[in-house]
Amino acid sequence: MTTYAERPWVKLYDKGVPESLEPYPDHPLHDFLRQSAQKFPEHPLALSSAPLPVLGRLKETLTYREVDQLSDALATGLIDMGLKKGERVALVMPNVAQFIISFYAVLKAGGVVAAANPTYPGQRMAQMLNDCGAKIAIVMSLFYNTIKEIQRDTQLKTLIVTNVKEYLPGIAKLLFTLLKEKKEGHRVEIASGDHAFQDVLKRYAGKRPSIDVKPDDLALFQYTGGTTGVSKAAMATHKALVANSLMCQAWIKGDTPGEEEVFLAAIPLFHVFGMVAVLSFGVSMGSKLVLVPNARDIDDVLDNIHQYRPTLFMGVPALYNAINNHPGVQNGKYDLHSIRACISGSAPLPPATKDQFERLSGGVILEGFGMSEAPTATHVNPMKGENRTGSIGLPMPDMDMKIVSLDDGETLMPVGEPGELVMAGPQIMSGYHGMPTETNNVLRKDEDGRVWLYTGDIARMDEDGYFYIVDRKKDMVLVGGFNVYPRAVEDVLVEHPAVLEAGVAGIPHPEKAGQEALKAWVVLKEGQKLTRDELVEFASQKLARYEVPTRIEFVEQLPRTTVGKILRRELVQQELEGRESQ
Repeated sequence: MTTYAERPWVKLYDKGVPESLEPYPDHPLHDFLRQSAQKFPEHPLALSSAPLPVLGRLKETLTYREVDQLSDALATGLIDMGLKKGERVALVMPNVAQFIISFYAVLKAGGVVAAANPTYPGQRMAQMLNDCGAKIAIVMSLFYNTIKEIQRDTQLKTLIVTNVKEYLPGIAKLLFTLLKEKKEGHRVEIASGDHAFQDVLKRYAGKRPSIDVKPDDLALFQYTGGTTGVSKAAMATHKALVANSLMCQAWIKGDTPGEEEVFLAAIPLFHVFGMVAVLSFGVSMGSKLVLVPNARDIDDVLDNIHQYRPTLFMGVPALYNAINNHPGVQNGKYDLHSIRACISGSAPLPPATKDQFERLSGGVILEGFGMSEAPTATHVNPMKGENRTGSIGLPMPDMDMKIVSLDDGETLMPVGEPGELVMAGPQIMSGYHGMPTETNNVLRKDEDGRVWLYTGDIARMDEDGYFYIVDRKKDMVLVGGFNVYPRAVEDVLVEHPAVLEAGVAGIPHPEKAGQEALKAWVVLKEGQKLTRDELVEFASQKLARYEVPTRIEFVEQLPRTTVGKILRRELVQQELEGRESQ
């Protein structure tokens, strides 16, 4: 019988993917940028573009040499402003060239990147800033006033302010200045004591920091999405991020030289998925990154794909689904055929979404799995081997896995049986910042001293070593004494041709105190009609009786995190608030 210790998955690796990448390079994460700048100094790293009437899309690029030199200058400026090694610097901006420059500058200065969703409301932003203790923040001007309003409630002393137009093409920059900058809130007056991004770059141009950054030093505070409670800062070292970048490279790199790959950087770079699986992975190969500041603007996403021909596209199911259903894709206006491979993560990938996108693009979507606590990828389906429907794929090189009992957290479950997914590998986080109890709950040493991460996800492994996520432990619903996994129900509901997406969660039973009931929130495709009874009948043909949600609410949209995870707890909260108002 197959066992987890046998690591059966390595037998199914694509040819050329090694079982192990050890020993890993003994250098900090930003050395990938220095190395690529030396190999490909004039090769584009960051491509920013803007659509203009009549003229079409115009682009502006920064080369590897330029980003290396600009990040050196900014790093020197950060040190001169008082940044000490190990201190956190907050980055508050979307996918723009300034994010990339700032990311590597913080690392070169010996700092720790703490990137925030720039659209956070003030109170939540203040909570994050206070938790990480940042004294310096690099902020897009659109969000500057929000940060200034909460600054007195944080430890922030210095803000560096950048404008989205700074790396736009010349004509686009001019038109933005004339027509949009003031109207849309990008033009701000910088307070005394704060600095303009470009002024800092000019002041320290040509200078290079001399901080000795070790592989074991912290590089990143990645805040968890908070889908199951309070957001926590998962701490990652340079060596952990170097390891995962090289794992991605070993898994995905095909016959195309790395410098010829073009990444569509649509997934937020302030999230670990974009930060590692796009930014660091791409830079480690000398690839080009096509920057998309707002992935919710599907027209802009498609314009960039059509014109700049990306070959690799890391995304989330909601994004692939939106592309599939865009009229311009369906009528052939946009050509997706440059895309050879995608990795879908952060949320379950419905088989129907995968199949349709692959038909439209001719490429392949590899469903994978990753965590802020293991930044970022831990499992991926093989590039050339079998992509098993519903599977997150095989563990990546140097990863060990086991499935343990939900009851005691120790007993190994038989292969094929669900339990908690537990993993060990070189990219596992160091812990949660300032949360020793939570850290000890999820990081546990075995008798050999090896650290295992208890993921909180219910999963199973088949005989060949493919893994399947069943659901989150905290999302499992007990219906009439039976365990129901919302993800499995959602996968069935979205198979209905009228359903665009669905969220399922357990709610307090309205009639039976102390018990749970199952409810589905359903978004229909544009122009489609569907009744509750029709959907219940459809689900009844594919699910056990106790798995069929008879409480169904049709909604305009589902609450999601920035990377597409359905916020089930928000759905439940809306349900409870609705009951109270009745």
